[in-house]
Amino acid sequence: MMNPKNLSILFLLGLVFLNCQPHVTKIKEEVPKKVVVYQVFTRLFGNTNTTNKPWGTKEENGVGKYNDFSDKALSELNDLGVTHIWYTGVPHHALVGDYTKYGISMDDPDVVKGRAGSPYAVKDYYNVDPDMAVDPSKRLDEFQALINRTHKHNMKVIIDIVPNHVARSYHSITKPELDFGAEDDTTIVFDVDNNFYYIPQSHFEVPDPLNGYMPLGGDKAEMLDGKFDEHPAKWTGNGSRSAKPHFYDWYETVKINYGIDPSGKSHFLKLPDGADTLDYKNHYAYWKDKKVPSSWIKFRDIALFWLDRGVDGFRYDMAEMVPVEFWSFMNSSIKMKNPNAFLMAEVYQPKLYRDYINKGKMDYLYDKVALYDTLKHIMQGHGDVRNITSVVEATSDIEHHMLHFLENHDEQRIASPEFAGNAKKGVPAMIVSATLGTSPTMIYFGQEVGEPGNENAGFGNHSRTSIFDYIGVPHHQRWMNNGKFDGGQLSLEEKSLRNFYNKLLNFTINSTALMGQYEDLTRFNDAMGNPYVKSLFIHARWSNEENLLILSNFSEKELLNVKIHIPLSIVKNWEIEDHQVVLKDHLGHEITSTITVESQDAFFIVDIPALDGLILSVE
Repeated sequence: MMNPKNLSILFLLGLVFLNCQPHVTKIKEEVPKKVVVYQVFTRLFGNTNTTNKPWGTKEENGVGKYNDFSDKALSELNDLGVTHIWYTGVPHHALVGDYTKYGISMDDPDVVKGRAGSPYAVKDYYNVDPDMAVDPSKRLDEFQALINRTHKHNMKVIIDIVPNHVARSYHSITKPELDFGAEDDTTIVFDVDNNFYYIPQSHFEVPDPLNGYMPLGGDKAEMLDGKFDEHPAKWTGNGSRSAKPHFYDWYETVKINYGIDPSGKSHFLKLPDGADTLDYKNHYAYWKDKKVPSSWIKFRDIALFWLDRGVDGFRYDMAEMVPVEFWSFMNSSIKMKNPNAFLMAEVYQPKLYRDYINKGKMDYLYDKVALYDTLKHIMQGHGDVRNITSVVEATSDIEHHMLHFLENHDEQRIASPEFAGNAKKGVPAMIVSATLGTSPTMIYFGQEVGEPGNENAGFGNHSRTSIFDYIGVPHHQRWMNNGKFDGGQLSLEEKSLRNFYNKLLNFTINSTALMGQYEDLTRFNDAMGNPYVKSLFIHARWSNEENLLILSNFSEKELLNVKIHIPLSIVKNWEIEDHQVVLKDHLGHEITSTITVESQDAFFIVDIPALDGLILSVE
């Protein structure tokens, strides 16, 4: 038996031990909030030049700079409700311009689209586009300063990674030892550790132009001779195996080899059964001791390089053209370094969605072929809002991962005649897009002021703001107001539209209901005989703190005295009593309405403006 004196000593030591433990404060768990991504085409944002000459040079048409994203500009974007900025076109891509005095090689106009070049023909992943630098020799420092400014204004930074292809002229002057193709065996078509696919004993040939196309609009330029020296020829970015690709192939780029041979056989390990149920830590552990193709490692190292510089996430171009096993390797590595990294990607095949989310560890995928296409059809006057319900049901298990948008650099501008011809037609669709799920909302710069994208830029086409040319963006420039960023040149209609986006986006990022429960009321009202349901989409969102009824009127006519029915299950859940509930709109409309509860029905009567909507809270 232990001596009582010793017991006393142990007790005292225990008290000392407890008192020496660090004080642990229970941290209140942060409530999830909606995310708003502002995609900006970085080269165009700050350009105040209004010349807009077709095929104009940067000296003629101007070009925006990293420094144009001033504190004032970033403050205005944050005030708009933006939480993340996707700086599109930042990695150094092939372009027609002379930066040889900075050690940068010239790019051949025969394999550059436009003068400014495609942002998706990346030439050096370890540096940034020199066009946007005040001092090209310090371009990386200038972009680093932009990252820091963006963070100062409480927003996250997203940049592009284009995993499927690189520029035909890819060469990193920043990290040449990490060049794609540096160690390739070019005498064979395929090797698992080759970065490219080759066509041995062949020379690349520039494709024959179609539809009267002339590089640079017919202007003369150094190196422009209809030839490009590449021997042996490589496979083209979209997978063309011809040494002379078609004009509509992605001929300015070359395809990256991820370890899949020409027959389609994979030369890497597959994910084990059940991988779709495991978290990123388990995926990281799985790959840690596995041999993977060289291209996998090079792209992982690119991502880690930018994370070290403060980038908060990436947008992946054409992710579905790259095997899901690579994404498991890549994204788990990123998440191990930054668990909060924001990862969004293009995947356009719904049958692949769940694999790229669950196995590939993507955070968000474009909701393009379902929600976007459905909303576009409705906005153009051909669709029926009841189809939205089917879209929601088809992705209900992954709705949080489906990023919503109405514009991006690939799509037509809402205000263009080729789309809707009127930016106002985007208002009800934007309400749906921003409030339908818990997933992020994305808008494209200029969307908030009704940019129509109708410039004759050169390589770029009408209806889309060109990503290939030096061009000004007129409506956006009026908001920019020569660098004042105060909307001083906007028309009353443009100011009204931007005010709508401001109200909507700020409401979404502060609403708990939009991260809570959802119920479609359109189908319910259709069954109750509501005559407006072809053009009026209705849904409910709620949390413990907030109850919302959201109505979007796609009709060009005001809907007067509309009787909206509410399921009694919601009435009970929300503890609504007859005539005691006032509805308040959060988009600035004066609404006087209360909910009436009867034994077999609950409803309210409201006026809904044309091409507009209401976000009604139960007060």
